[in-house]
Amino acid sequence: MAFGSFNRNNSAHPVAEINMVPLIDVMLVLLIIFMITAPLMTHAVKIDLPKADSTAQTQEVKHIELTINADGQIYWNAALVDRDRLRHNLQQIADESPQPELHIRADQKVPYRAVAESLADAAGAGVSRIGFISEPEVSR
Repeated sequence: MAFGSFNRNNSAHPVAEINMVPLIDVMLVLLIIFMITAPLMTHAVKIDLPKADSTAQTQEVKHIELTINADGQIYWNAALVDRDRLRHNLQQIADESPQPELHIRADQKVPYRAVAESLADAAGAGVSRIGFISEPEVSR
């Protein structure tokens, strides 16, 4: 493959083929780099875990239902409460051991602010087991 010559008799036309050798060299260097670094990407620590028999928990975990209706009214286990009483109740369940789960059911039309305030009150009281209850979507 000649790139040029000193003969002026030939017409000077550009070479229309791509030199593949440098591209292949770069590809091979990258392949070697990936082959070396790929085994290093696994961060698994090999340990010998102890063997133990365990049984499933049969104890039912107590839960509290916190319901917020479309008007923003708060219900603690179906009893209407104000925000001060809610904070008091949240503080009580935060001190219990084991801590009961707090299930929050909020109407879809309730402003997010009411839900956020309730979550902030729960976090401030130290409640760590919080779940949201929703209705499954009906497929049509």
